[in-house]
Amino acid sequence: MDKLILWALLFLGIALLLFSFIRKPLLIKNSLLAFLIQAYFSTFFSVIVVETHTLDYPVRFLPEYFDTSILFEYVLFPVVCVYFYQTSLRSSFLGIVGQSLLYTAAMTVIEVLCEKHTDLIEYYTWKWWYSFVTMFLLTMFVRSIMLWVDHNKLSRE
Repeated sequence: MDKLILWALLFLGIALLLFSFIRKPLLIKNSLLAFLIQAYFSTFFSVIVVETHTLDYPVRFLPEYFDTSILFEYVLFPVVCVYFYQTSLRSSFLGIVGQSLLYTAAMTVIEVLCEKHTDLIEYYTWKWWYSFVTMFLLTMFVRSIMLWVDHNKLSRE
């Protein structure tokens, strides 16, 4: 059943990414940049967390090559970041923080449910609020980079 969940999440993630490009065609370049930056940094942190044995991903794609959840780091979390970037594009700082808190809370709830009811993730010394804080800070960091990118683009025009 867990493998079926992984495949469903993979197809959902890809569909949502493609839909985000169709929904906001003028933002494809920046959305793709947000996607790639999020994937880069989330992979870095995930490797540290897994290698320190604070959590594990018993069921995952390509387990013979990766100890981390490549589905989460390379698809799902970056797709969420794309939607966060697109929906917070015209928001104030407080709006960006609020949206980041909401997106992070939703991801944390899903993670906790997966930890309790599936073998997709297993906490050892990890706590749910570590995920919440890490994802929130990482999402805000990537959004800050995108603010800088947007600002530099506007100043050149």
